[in-house]
Amino acid sequence: MHGGVEITKRVWRAAQLRRLPLWIIGALPWLAIPSGPGLLAWAGWCALDWVKLRRRVTFEWTAWLDGAVPEMEDSAALLEQADSPIARLQQQRLFDRLDAVISPAQLRQIVARHVSAGYPIILVSAVLAGMVWYATTRPPEAGGVAAPSPVGSATAATLAGLTVKLAPPAYTGVAPSESAPRDLQAPEQTVVSWCLKDGTAGDNRIELGNGQVLEPGKECARWTATESVVWRWRGERHTLRVIPDQPPEITITAPTQMIQDLRETATSAAMGVQVRDDYAIRRATLHMTLARGSGENVKFTDREMPLPASNDPKRRDWSKQWSLAELELEPGDELYFFVRATDNAGRAQTVQSPTYTVRRPAPEQEGEEESAAMPSLVKPASLRSQRQIIIDTEQLIADMRGTRIAAEDVRDRSERIANDQAQLRRRYGQFLGEESTLFADNAGSGTGGAQQDDDHEGHDHGPGEHAHEEGHGHDHGNPNTRKSAIVNETQHILETYGHAHDEAENATMYDEGTKKVLRRALVAMWDAEKSLRAIAPKTALAPEHKALEAIKELQQAERIFLHKTAFTPPPIKEDKRMTGEMAGAASYRRQQAGQDAPLPEELRTLVQALSGEAVLPALWSRTANDWVRTRLKDDEQRLAAQRAIQDVADGCVACRPVLGAWLRTGAGDGQVLLQATTRVETPFERNWRAAGAP
Repeated sequence: MHGGVEITKRVWRAAQLRRLPLWIIGALPWLAIPSGPGLLAWAGWCALDWVKLRRRVTFEWTAWLDGAVPEMEDSAALLEQADSPIARLQQQRLFDRLDAVISPAQLRQIVARHVSAGYPIILVSAVLAGMVWYATTRPPEAGGVAAPSPVGSATAATLAGLTVKLAPPAYTGVAPSESAPRDLQAPEQTVVSWCLKDGTAGDNRIELGNGQVLEPGKECARWTATESVVWRWRGERHTLRVIPDQPPEITITAPTQMIQDLRETATSAAMGVQVRDDYAIRRATLHMTLARGSGENVKFTDREMPLPASNDPKRRDWSKQWSLAELELEPGDELYFFVRATDNAGRAQTVQSPTYTVRRPAPEQEGEEESAAMPSLVKPASLRSQRQIIIDTEQLIADMRGTRIAAEDVRDRSERIANDQAQLRRRYGQFLGEESTLFADNAGSGTGGAQQDDDHEGHDHGPGEHAHEEGHGHDHGNPNTRKSAIVNETQHILETYGHAHDEAENATMYDEGTKKVLRRALVAMWDAEKSLRAIAPKTALAPEHKALEAIKELQQAERIFLHKTAFTPPPIKEDKRMTGEMAGAASYRRQQAGQDAPLPEELRTLVQALSGEAVLPALWSRTANDWVRTRLKDDEQRLAAQRAIQDVADGCVACRPVLGAWLRTGAGDGQVLLQATTRVETPFERNWRAAGAP
C-alpha cells in the first residue's frame, strides 16, 4: 500500500511540473502593465485550474499507466487497493517491477501525453493584458476634451449657460450645492435657484410641472421646493424630487408588551427607548404617571424626564433598570409611561408613542372588601366584611359540631352574625337608593323594629275583645280603613297608567349591569340573614358565599387611564390661507357618490376634449395642473402626469389619451361616482315591454 501512495505522488508531481510554466508565464503580462485586478483574476483562474488538474490526476493516473506501460498488465488499479489474496499477489509483483519499468523521464512523457502545456492560454492572457494597457494609457484627444456624453455637443453648449443652485434649510445640515441642469433631489423647503451666465441669450423661461413659469435674467429665479416637480428649459426636461421631512420614529424596546404585570418577587422594572429622525432630534422626554388607589380615590402623580442626547443627533438610545423604590411603585399601583419626541424642523413635528402600563400586583386582602365600581364610603370600625361573616359562620358551625355549646350561646352568636350581615346589607343597599340607618344609634340593634312588629302581630286580645269582634257581623266603616282603600286605589291607577319618576334605584347613577350585581348581592345577604336569625347557620353559608362572589364581581372593574383629548380640526393648507378661495379648504373626508361633490364641469369638458382631436378649452393647462396637484398624492404618478401635460402643451396628439388617463385616475381616488342618465319612458314603451316585445 505504501508503494501505491508513492506512485500517486510521483504522477501528481509530474503533472504539476507540466502545468507550472503556464501559471508563471501567464502572470508576467499582468505584472508588466501593472494591473492589480488583472493579476488577481489570473491568480483565481490558476487556482481553479489546479483544482481541476488534481481531480483529473486522481481519477485517471491508473489508466495513463496501463495505456503507456505494457508491463503493468492492465493492473495499475491494484497499486491503490487489492482486496483478495490473488490481487495482493499481483500487487506485489507490480511493486517489484515498478521502478524498472517506469523511470522519471518516462513518467514525464506519460503525463505530457495527457496534460497540455497551455500555450494558447498564455497567448490569450497576453492579449487581454495588452488591451487593458491600451485602454488605460490611451492619450487624450486634441484640446483635452473628454469623451462625449449622451447629450449632443450643441445641447451641452446650451445647457452650459444655466446653473442650478440648491440651498437646503439650515436645520437639515445638508450643504448647499451647485450643478448643471440634471435630475436632482433636495430636502423639503429647499430654495432652488436657476442662474444664467453672462452673455446667454434666447428663451430662458423655466417651466415647472405645476404650471408656474420662472424667467431668470440678471438675477436668479428662485422657487421653494414644497413638492416634486418636472421642469424644463429650452426643450430639456429634468426632475426635481423633494424629500419630505419625516417625523421622529419612536420604538419602545422594553417592556416588550403594552401591559406588563410584574412578579410578586420583582424588585426592578426595565425601560428602553429608541428615537430616530432623518435630521436631528431637538427634544425627547419620558412621561410617567403613577396611579394609586381605587374607585374615586385614585390619585395620579405625573413625572417628566428628558432623555439624554447622544453623539449622533439623529438618534437617542436610552435604557434603564429602574428599582421599584425609584419609581415609587407600591403593591397595587400602576405606572403608565409614554415617550414624546420633537424634531428640529422649521415647523417642529412632535410624535408620541403608545402608552405602556407596568403593574405591580397587590397582595390578597381578607379584611376589607371595596368595590371599584362604587365610590368608597367612610366605614365604621365595627362593620364586618363579607369574608369575615363567612369565617364567623364557619366557626360557629364547627363549634356546634365539635363541642357542646348552650342553645343560648348559639342563638346569641347567630344573632350577632345576623346583625353584622344586616349592617353590610344596608351599606350596599345605599347604592340602590335604599334608606340606611347604618350610622344611627340603633344601628346595631338588629331587628328591633321587626321584633316590635312581630310582637304586635302576636298580641293576644282579651276574651272580651274577641267576643266584641265576633258579635259584629257588619263593618263599622272605620274612617282610616276607607282612607287606606282610596289611597291604594289611587296608587293602582298611577302604576297602571302613569310613570314612576321617584323609584329608589333610579336615584343612583350606576349602569344596569352594576345594579344587577348589587341586587344579586343584596338578595343573597338577605337570605343569609334570615337563616342566621332562624338559628340555621349551615343554611346561611351558601348565600353568604353568593354574596361574596357578587362583591368580587364588583371589584373586577379595572382602573382606566386615558389622556385628556380634545377635538383638533385638520390644519388649513398654507397656500389656501388669505386667498379667499374655498376650493381645497373644506373637509378632506371622502364622500361616497355625494351629490354635492360631482366632477368639475371644466374637468369633464377637458377629459372629453382629450379623448379626440378637438380643440382644448381655454386655460386647460391650469385646470389640469390644479387637478393633478390636489388629487395625485404619489410622486411618481404626479411627475408622469406633469410630463403628459407638457407634452400635450407642445402639440403631441398621441399624448392626449395618456393625460386623460391620469386625470381620470385622480377622479377615481377612492370614490365611486355614480352619475345617472336621464331617460323619459313613454306609456307606449311601458306597454310594449309589458307585452313581452323583444
